[in-house]
Amino acid sequence: MPKEKEKTKDSKDLELILKRLLNAPIELVWKAWTDPEQVAQWWGPNNFTIPLCKMDVKPGGALLIHMKAPDGTIYPMNGSYKELVKPERIVFAGAALDTQGNALFEQVTSILFEKDGNKTKLNIKVTFSKVKPEAAGHIAGAEIGWNQMMDKLLIYIEPFVFERTLNAPVARVWKAISDKNEMKKWYFDLTEFTPEAGFEFQFRGGKDPSRSYLHLCKIIEAIPEKKLSYSWKYNGYAGSSLVTFELFEEGTKTRLRLTHSGLETFPASNQDFIRGNFAEGWTHIIGTSLKEFIDKQ
Repeated sequence: MPKEKEKTKDSKDLELILKRLLNAPIELVWKAWTDPEQVAQWWGPNNFTIPLCKMDVKPGGALLIHMKAPDGTIYPMNGSYKELVKPERIVFAGAALDTQGNALFEQVTSILFEKDGNKTKLNIKVTFSKVKPEAAGHIAGAEIGWNQMMDKLLIYIEPFVFERTLNAPVARVWKAISDKNEMKKWYFDLTEFTPEAGFEFQFRGGKDPSRSYLHLCKIIEAIPEKKLSYSWKYNGYAGSSLVTFELFEEGTKTRLRLTHSGLETFPASNQDFIRGNFAEGWTHIIGTSLKEFIDKQ
């Protein structure tokens, strides 16, 4: 009897269920799971990096992922895709390998994607089997690792949002973000800018002259003193994002919300396009440059 009880307990421990709601369209979430460059940005527990990510995303296609721990240890996982129904379902089988390339355990992972308006529900089931005794530590930490990984995916794919309350009325802030003569004093030096839907503009910008990019933009929506939204691309690079300024009256002050979505569509292999650089850039532009410009008026 004791052995039978232990067997039942182990079997329960070998199945992991996770549910998450992501603030991103289902198409973007699907791509985040099927583009190896994107997977490498969020896969693995906290503080792990992915030096190698190969994925042949088709039924029977192989995948190979190397997870690098903070101490430099490489934890490889190989496997193959069993089922792909775009953008609804992914099933893949895999095995964690020891240093000799032998399987420590096998696992089957099933991911269900469900559209929820402009958001996406994820239902994930991971089933472990053929677990060797030396893999006990891996299995014990599986739930924590997967939850950390889903947290990283959530941070990676959700829009970057930054808010700042400015000491000026809405009309003044709107002029600062929509008049090219004022914009060049805190933003970028634009040759032309008209806050009307369909207007296209471009400018150069980057961390330094040797890493400057031509930005290509088109205004999607312009509601005076309320909202300004435009696409944001880089000449010669894949990817397209959306920048939105929203203004909210708060007495004699204005709360500005900046949202930059679609960051995950830019090439992850270019470090200038990682989320942290956008966060750093917008925090300085809105939190420092615009604020100081408004305060001087």
